[in-house]
Amino acid sequence: MTVLPHVTWVRVAPGPGHSENVASLNLIEGLGIEGDRHAKADKRNQVLIIDVETVDDFDLKAGDLKENIGTRGVDVASLAEGDRVRLGVDAEILISHSCAPCHKMNAVREGLEAELAGRRGMLAVVSHGGVVMPGDPIEVLKRSD
Repeated sequence: MTVLPHVTWVRVAPGPGHSENVASLNLIEGLGIEGDRHAKADKRNQVLIIDVETVDDFDLKAGDLKENIGTRGVDVASLAEGDRVRLGVDAEILISHSCAPCHKMNAVREGLEAELAGRRGMLAVVSHGGVVMPGDPIEVLKRSD
């Protein structure tokens, strides 16, 4: 069965070490996610996106990797700098770089930092604002499109 790419969960991190599921995210162009500690105009890490398939592969749950958006049907690790990801009706993010696992991953499970090499998700900036909710469709626009 083919799964249409869609958002499965959305999370906000209002402060260090704290992340929570929310009903929707308000993405603000050039700034990031409203209410998130990474919402700063000069940041290249305004949004962290990961696919549920990766989360499942590592027997983790939503939020363990500090992600903002969980997806299904999108191979997030195959995204590259300059790719655009349309989320729902209006929102769009521009992929800036991969998210390197850090030592904090070992607090989730010993050795997880090493296990996640190349698979912790992709960081992005908000290139077009809008509201993102679970169930929203996703369209990937490769840099060459």
